[in-house]
Amino acid sequence: MVEKTKGRKEEVVSREYTINLHKRLHGCTFKKKAPKAIKEIRKFAEKALNKHIWSRGIRSVPRRIRVRIARKRNDDEDAKEELYSLVTVAEIPAEGLKGLGTKVIEEDD
Repeated sequence: MVEKTKGRKEEVVSREYTINLHKRLHGCTFKKKAPKAIKEIRKFAEKALNKHIWSRGIRSVPRRIRVRIARKRNDDEDAKEELYSLVTVAEIPAEGLKGLGTKVIEEDD
């Protein structure tokens, strides 16, 4: 009996990226480095999501995508905003995404 190996897409559930900010901020004024870094990180995240959406072509967009949006408290004392949103692609259940509604997730940090 031959056992099938899982496809490449199924084995990778989460990813950690290292973003080289040095090359993205080269030549930037000192006072504009932090805002520019935030913009570059957002651009990188949009690109990763864009690749997932376009992975099956222009016409075969995934019918559903499960995204987890977590509101987190900003621990930085001098932060301008009290809360921030963390957006991640959630795991797909074995039975599929159809019929799943909004689900409140209790996380104890």
